[in-house]
Amino acid sequence: MDAIPLPPASGHVVLGTGRDDGFSSLRRPARPRKERYELGRSLRDRAPRSDLGQWRPAPGRADPIDQLTDAHEGRLDWLIPVRVGRMVASPYAFLRGSANIMADDFATLPHTGITPVICGDAHLGNFGFYASPERELVFDLNDFDEAHPGAWEWDLRRLVTSVYVAGRQNGFREHDCADAVRHCVQEYREQIGHLAAMPLLARSFETIDVDDMRKAASKQSFKEEIERAARRARRRTSDRALPRFTEQRDGTARLVQEPPLITRPTDEDLDLLAEALDGYLNTLPPHWARILAGYRIVDIAHKVVGVGSVGLRAYVALCEGSSPDDVVFLQLKQARRSVVAKHQHGEAAWHRHQGQRVVEYQQALQTVSDPLLGWTTVGDLQFYVRQFRDMKGAIVIEDINASALEDYAGICGYLLAKSHARTSGASMIAGYIGGSDKLDDMLSRFARAYADQVESDHARLVDAVRTGVLPMVTA
Repeated sequence: MDAIPLPPASGHVVLGTGRDDGFSSLRRPARPRKERYELGRSLRDRAPRSDLGQWRPAPGRADPIDQLTDAHEGRLDWLIPVRVGRMVASPYAFLRGSANIMADDFATLPHTGITPVICGDAHLGNFGFYASPERELVFDLNDFDEAHPGAWEWDLRRLVTSVYVAGRQNGFREHDCADAVRHCVQEYREQIGHLAAMPLLARSFETIDVDDMRKAASKQSFKEEIERAARRARRRTSDRALPRFTEQRDGTARLVQEPPLITRPTDEDLDLLAEALDGYLNTLPPHWARILAGYRIVDIAHKVVGVGSVGLRAYVALCEGSSPDDVVFLQLKQARRSVVAKHQHGEAAWHRHQGQRVVEYQQALQTVSDPLLGWTTVGDLQFYVRQFRDMKGAIVIEDINASALEDYAGICGYLLAKSHARTSGASMIAGYIGGSDKLDDMLSRFARAYADQVESDHARLVDAVRTGVLPMVTA
């Protein structure tokens, strides 16, 4: 990734990164690691690290209610009150659903121009357990709807803000929130430096499992929460989901209906979805396509998931193999342009299929991924497909104390660095950050200031609901 100077933007000189020529040749020499490190170090002159501590709303900053309303375009109208209801619950819930607001804000801030593939939605709730293809429980980033090449600082800013907001929500003291942020950034800084010194291929095998999580935990209370989360994750499999999500009708298993969260599509939509799942098989590696083709679709339902995704189309397909207890649940999630995209290349889309974008960037950022990841199209809408019950589990933020938050924030910072280093720019990022704790202090200052902004925006949402500007239901 070669950096090229760009004109000043928003009062700051940044570096842009030229588009590469694809993955078509092994004959071009790579730029030496030391040279890339020094290039990153030189960026401090143009984008001082001290600037990363600043948050000041840009002149003419858009009203957050208008931004939320814009994000509702194209969603299912009858689910928008559910989305609002979930976001209004707390500042942390608001943060989870407002990736577009943060992207617009962060685009106005100083950044180096080093652009690996980023998560685009890196908050504490988007890390979790899931099963590797070998059915081992691993812990990593696990949401890639907004993944896209972009500024590494944006991911780190969103992560540290989520740490601060979560700490406040749990009633922790300000210095405890700040300490958790510093530990998060310290782990990011140390890991990106460690990985930048490793061979490119070797750094791609870094992973964290349950044992690694236990070792990283300094407090017994957090070790106990890790054990609880791991037990919950191991129980979340397709066969265990069968009695929870299905009922017998005329001797056949059918997905239960729980309006408005689980509803039945029309017969016409069912046919389109079944056809789309046939097309999805063509996006899988041949071995997995052959295995999955041994199953047949029994039923499909629309199922609401998450916070930011509410209102987008999301379906669960129950597929049965050679016996009624041999089942797999597949999830189809609608994919739209990343909130990062317009800030990287305006209105011209780089990606022909947004579901394919999500899948390929997930595989780029995760060390191991769901083997059934693929993509498909239903009418004019693009989707990605994955296993629905794949031993997924999360640390429950509301259940941890201040010292556990510090441990957990450090693990997430470590994993974010690992993900960034898997794509491009690790040596340049390491050179820019350096070995001191200056970045830790700057981002701690930023997280506190932007947490204030999140709480202010959330208060605007609460007021909009109270005055009837936005509809809300609790579901």
